[in-house]
Amino acid sequence: MPKASDVKKNTAIEHNGRVCIVRGITRSVPQGRAGGSLYRMRLYDVVTGQKIDETFKDVDMLNLADLSRRKVMFSYIDGDEYVFMDNEDYTPYNLNTEAIADEVPFITEETEDLTVIIIEDSPVAIELPSSVDLEVTETDPSIKGASATSRTKPATLSTGLVVQVPEYISTGDKVKVNTEEKKYMSRADK
Repeated sequence: MPKASDVKKNTAIEHNGRVCIVRGITRSVPQGRAGGSLYRMRLYDVVTGQKIDETFKDVDMLNLADLSRRKVMFSYIDGDEYVFMDNEDYTPYNLNTEAIADEVPFITEETEDLTVIIIEDSPVAIELPSSVDLEVTETDPSIKGASATSRTKPATLSTGLVVQVPEYISTGDKVKVNTEEKKYMSRADK
């Protein structure tokens, strides 16, 4: 049983008799509480999809839910569902676009190291690698002689995600993007 301060995004917990996935965590330190942090968590019920906002003290103990993780690759889009294929036994897992809305801007056919989270034989979430490589499809022209530490400009990536990139990046370049912070990290290895 981890403390609330040890719980990470996409963790499955049991809360009020329901299994929930942690989709977002905001930490705050109220004044005058002698160092006690509060963790506001956005939870999604895996059965109903209901959104729950709950606040926990940093020392509150949470029960982890019984879940399994399977390595998958993105296969195709079927209506409003993304279909992922198990890397070992080729089992298809369908996830509704709304359930994985935060992850969709990072998913392409080339995205590797995807993991589907399964609770009670149902896929409920997708876990992304810490960074992904995406192609720049639209940005202002690159500036010759621009240094790596100079100003940035917006760039639209192949999935529609817009991030700030250095001025020397041009359309067609592949860039590495941090999936947690949605920020440019570096040029991708070719």
